[in-house]
Amino acid sequence: MAKLRITQIRSAIRRGKKQKATIKALGIHRLHHTVEHDDNPVIRGMIRRVTHLVKVEEVK
Repeated sequence: MAKLRITQIRSAIRRGKKQKATIKALGIHRLHHTVEHDDNPVIRGMIRRVTHLVKVEEVK
């Protein structure tokens, strides 16, 4: 299964509660923090909600 590398590139300050909760649920704690998750529809939906705050790369 493919993995996704997700890096926060913009701050979640002055964002809505749902966007902050999504960043937290992804396991991101600070700017430029990177996490890896399996590629599945749940994670893709979370990324779609905060796409303007994160950078996503596919890892093989």
